[in-house]
Amino acid sequence: MILEFNTEDPAGQKWAGSMEKAAEAVMEMHDIDGEELFVSISFVGADEIRELNREYRSTDKVTDVLSFPQFEDVESLRQACDGPGPVMAGDVVICTEKAETQAEGFGHSKERELVYLFTHSLLHLMGYDHMEKEEKDRMRTAEEDIMERIGLPR
Repeated sequence: MILEFNTEDPAGQKWAGSMEKAAEAVMEMHDIDGEELFVSISFVGADEIRELNREYRSTDKVTDVLSFPQFEDVESLRQACDGPGPVMAGDVVICTEKAETQAEGFGHSKERELVYLFTHSLLHLMGYDHMEKEEKDRMRTAEEDIMERIGLPR
């Protein structure tokens, strides 16, 4: 998977390696050969993510991460990766301010929080959701498994 950082935010530069490890773990978990699979990542402030949340989700509040998938499910994404040329999986937008606040609240590092939010968002790009309890449990299990694999457990 090729990660395209759309901002010069130090978080992207500092923790790109951990995010790449998380992306590799997600692809391995879902049996995706993603050499030409792209994900766009942007780090934004509270005002910008609130505006995006209001525009795309009709929710007027600051959130920690937004995902904009290009495929409905992991099978559709996998099939696209089997075809020719590059594939855009989707966009990830992370609010660094919210991530910092949450890291403090949970008592873990900023790196762990940012990579967790990125992993959460990647799973949304794979078709995961957390609207129903069963879906939420499946997603949380996958998130924690990936974070364990890359050495950033709870």
